[in-house]
Amino acid sequence: MATITTSNLLTRARRVMPGGVSSPVRAYRAVGGEPPFIVRGSGARVWDTDGREYIDLVCSWGPLIAGHAHPDVVAAIERQARLGSSYGAPTPLEVELAETIVAAMPSIEMLRFVSSGTEAAMSAVRLARAATGRTAILKFAGCYHGHSDALLAKAGSGAKTLGLPDSAGVTAGTTVDTITVAYNDVEAVESVARAVPLAAVLVEPYAGNMGAVPPEPGFLAGLRRICDQTGALLVFDEVISGFRLARGGAPELSGVSADITCLGKVIGGGLPVGAYGAHRELMELVAPLGPMYQAGTLSGNPLAMAAGLATLALLDADAYQCLELAGARLERGLAAAIRDAGATARVQRAGSLLTLFFTDAPVRNDADASRADRERFAAFHRAMLARGVMLPPSQFECCFLSLAHDRATIDAIVEAAAASLNEVA
Repeated sequence: MATITTSNLLTRARRVMPGGVSSPVRAYRAVGGEPPFIVRGSGARVWDTDGREYIDLVCSWGPLIAGHAHPDVVAAIERQARLGSSYGAPTPLEVELAETIVAAMPSIEMLRFVSSGTEAAMSAVRLARAATGRTAILKFAGCYHGHSDALLAKAGSGAKTLGLPDSAGVTAGTTVDTITVAYNDVEAVESVARAVPLAAVLVEPYAGNMGAVPPEPGFLAGLRRICDQTGALLVFDEVISGFRLARGGAPELSGVSADITCLGKVIGGGLPVGAYGAHRELMELVAPLGPMYQAGTLSGNPLAMAAGLATLALLDADAYQCLELAGARLERGLAAAIRDAGATARVQRAGSLLTLFFTDAPVRNDADASRADRERFAAFHRAMLARGVMLPPSQFECCFLSLAHDRATIDAIVEAAAASLNEVA
């Protein structure tokens, strides 16, 4: 049997999958080189088919807040797998996970599990329209809410990485009711909301799909005020930030509650999952209780529910303090490396989310992020990969830390970054 290598795997993959990948950004088009094919992960590290070891700052794009193959999560999945992977029927585990989420997030009294963040956001918008009887929604340039047609307008993330601001196959009619303004611009939101009856204002409260861009003081409170005054529903897309930045999500950090909340990633512990939730009155509009239809064959599947419960059980106050300390240590180390190298770059962080932007100006919205030097980031990415650190292959994505990223691991990342910045500065 021929030896399996990255090179021959990529050749095979490109014959049978577009770009050789199942999600576009993984193809490494934005950073050059060939993507490694990962065969194993443990803690903060992964290994590829060629036997190379990397410190992982992708962490499956956020779900692996406990690190790769955490023993508690693996044990939970193994226990459930022996009992069956999916039944197409209610299970005790989905009740337990729903109760855990409701207990942590006061703005959620009921929720519906789905299988992805895309489904969660799509369903949340449908619920907002059903509740308000309105059609228009407002979103923010650079905020990604999955690949449903109506939400791909100026969607950031992978579309921005590939230079595809929208998408072929998405009709003008599909997006005619989607209005887009700049993130952190309350005045623009107010202007639109006064002119157009909005069903919803949809926002990543802590943006992670144009890189790490926290909300400015007063931004989220301003959205809450505008929605209250105009009858629109405020939808927080916390697929990335939910249970990552705080157990109570963005409301715990900002003091601002949403009408509808989208979750994903962490609540599935690395398995496919999503959820949307709200107060009881809104959620009772969802079938079978109400007229808004939404369904999914694998929604609430017991493997994801088991992994999610095991993951959330690890996230106590000490865990969040650990994640904050790790994020702060990495931020300080990268900032010092940038200064020492004389590089034109800056670090932006929210808890365990972090992006090194190759720009000298603060990034507060999509336009600011677009001014970052993508070619220099690509060179930095290649230099870091050569030194055994795997970054997300896009200037417009976040690095994700986990509980497995200890001080020694953080210091190793900083050491690699210092050498890489000197190489590309």
